[in-house]
Amino acid sequence: MAVTNTASLTIAEMREFAGFTAAEQRYIRRSLDIGLGRCDAFRIWGRNAGENAAIRSQYVSYQELKALRQSIPCDTAFDSIEGFVGKLTRVAAFDLAQERIHSFSAFRFLYERLISADARPWLPSAFCAAAALPHIRPERRKMLLQSLSEAAATAPGWSDRAPSFYPEYIEEVAA
Repeated sequence: MAVTNTASLTIAEMREFAGFTAAEQRYIRRSLDIGLGRCDAFRIWGRNAGENAAIRSQYVSYQELKALRQSIPCDTAFDSIEGFVGKLTRVAAFDLAQERIHSFSAFRFLYERLISADARPWLPSAFCAAAALPHIRPERRKMLLQSLSEAAATAPGWSDRAPSFYPEYIEEVAA
């Protein structure tokens, strides 16, 4: 029974990923490669000098991820929030400013894999904070903030189940 539930959840995660735009899918896979240290992102994702510069910037921004994984607040005390949410917002702002993530769903999908399932309750506030920054163009800001559903913004609780599907780069095969 547990295997069936796990398989069903993995399929649901795959379907969710398939619903993202091609740009979101590509950015999520690249971000996971960089954030989880899965490969040399320059070799796989760098198609030109502009992309290489963006990858370099992303490596720098993602240096915060290790600290974020180790500092997820485990209670609702306000004294442990500042360092975590501040750093999370800074990294999230970098990703949103790249204009490859178009919705809260894609953002949540990425960040629950970059940090962990324990970060889920903090993702709506970091997303809102990052999307509302003046670094984000006003029309994009509006689109991003409207993508956060009322249910996600007001959820009384979050699953602590770890994600099981981590999309990876797949090389195109010549026909």
